[in-house]
Amino acid sequence: MKTILITGCSSGFGLEIARHFLAQGWQVIATMRTPREDVLPPSERLRVLALDVTDPASIHHAVAAAGPIDVLVNNAGIGVLSALEATAMATAREVFETNTLGTIAMTQAFLPQFRLRKSGVIVNVTSSVTLKSLPLLSVYTASKAAVNAFTESLALELQPFNVRACLVLPGRAPSTRFGENAQSRMQGVSEAYAEFTQQVFASVRSMSTPVTHAEDVAEAVWRAATDPSTPMRLPAGADAVALTEAG
Repeated sequence: MKTILITGCSSGFGLEIARHFLAQGWQVIATMRTPREDVLPPSERLRVLALDVTDPASIHHAVAAAGPIDVLVNNAGIGVLSALEATAMATAREVFETNTLGTIAMTQAFLPQFRLRKSGVIVNVTSSVTLKSLPLLSVYTASKAAVNAFTESLALELQPFNVRACLVLPGRAPSTRFGENAQSRMQGVSEAYAEFTQQVFASVRSMSTPVTHAEDVAEAVWRAATDPSTPMRLPAGADAVALTEAG
C-alpha cells in the first residue's frame, strides 16, 4: 500500500486530491495549517497533520511524523488579485513564501528519503495562468512560473536516482475559494486602476468558457503519481488542456 502526502488539504484541490487517493486505497497524509479531520471521510488509511509550509520547524515536525512516503504533492498555495502598483511588497513576499519557497522547502525536506530508496514522485501544482497571462495576477503568476522552472530543472537532477518531478497545471476553477482568498489580499484599488479592475472583474463574471473542476486536478495528480509515462507538464481541466494544445 503506497503513501501520499498532500499539502493544503483543508479545501479545494488538496481536499479533492486526498479524497481521490483514499478512494483508490492509498495511505493518505493530508496536511493543513489548522487540522480538521471532519472535511475528509473517516478512514484507517488517513492521517491529518498540521503543516505550515513557510515554517521550517513545522516542516521538520511534519516530515518526522509522516515517515516514509511514496508521493509528495505540493498543492498549498495562496493567491493575490491586484494590480502590481497597488500590491504591498509584504504581500508579494507572503505569496512567494508560500507558493514558491514553501514548495522548494517541502521538496528539499523529502528528497533524502526518495534519493536513498531510489524511488518517489514529486507533483507540484501550479496554474494555467503560466500558459496565458491574465491581468491583476502578476505576482501570483510569477510565483507559479518560478515553480514551473524549478520543477523542470529539478527533474533533470533527480533522474539518476529514479525520482520523478512533475507539474500539474489547473485552469480556472470558480468552485474553489481561490478568488475569494486572492481578493482578500487586495490592499485597495488605486484610482488609476479602478476602471480597469472593474472591467476585468466584469469580463471574468461573464465568461462562458470551459472551467476546471477539483476532480480534474485530482485525476491529473493521480496520473502524474502512478504513470511514469505521463508528460512532465500535465494540464488539468478543459480550459487548461485547450491552452496547452493552442500553445
